[in-house]
Amino acid sequence: MDSVSKTPKMFDCNNCFLNRLGIMSLSDAERGKICEKATQLHFKKGESILKQGATSTSIGFLHKGIVKFTYEKDTKKSYIMTVVSGPKLIGQANLFFKERNIFSIIGVEDCDICFLDSRDVMSVLENHGKLLLALVERSSDMFQSSIFNFISLAHNHVYGRIADILIFLWENVYRDSEYHFTLTRKEIAEFAACSHENVITVLSSYNKEGLIAFEGRKIIIRDMEKLKEISKKG
Repeated sequence: MDSVSKTPKMFDCNNCFLNRLGIMSLSDAERGKICEKATQLHFKKGESILKQGATSTSIGFLHKGIVKFTYEKDTKKSYIMTVVSGPKLIGQANLFFKERNIFSIIGVEDCDICFLDSRDVMSVLENHGKLLLALVERSSDMFQSSIFNFISLAHNHVYGRIADILIFLWENVYRDSEYHFTLTRKEIAEFAACSHENVITVLSSYNKEGLIAFEGRKIIIRDMEKLKEISKKG
């Protein structure tokens, strides 16, 4: 983890989604074992939360904010695998991949995150198969969005790929939130696996057609149905 602001308790552990998930299965002692070592941290926009390839003994619960999961190839080219907003469990892949981060996680907006010791979590989950299954199901949501993105990259032209990404961000990240497509053009290019210039050209075309509008660096969708038509055509 990069430099972060360590603060007093930012949120009540009793109201945590993860705690509510476990309250039906875990005893007070088991919940206490997990929560007593919990660390609540605030990350600023652009800060690295977990680094690809680094050893980690924690999983995180994103209480508030937006993060991106990135993967860097040997060529040093970075790809965005998916983007998620809180509340969401993040870093749970460390429960299953031998404490090695397979992605980097970076704040797209300021984030409040609670880190739990993965070894303590696993020691408790060993006796609670249903709870473990629930965590696996929530983990699969993130990987599913990454798989769908790569299917889009493999089969769609750049106009279809960018339409897919705008739709995904609206439906899964930004809808009914205080954020309005705060990903930069460069980040959209990393998400769509295309050039920065391609993104500018496509977004400009969408804007002229009335599908989206610009508010400074923000992007507002004006015609979702038309974007979905472009997505289907690829």
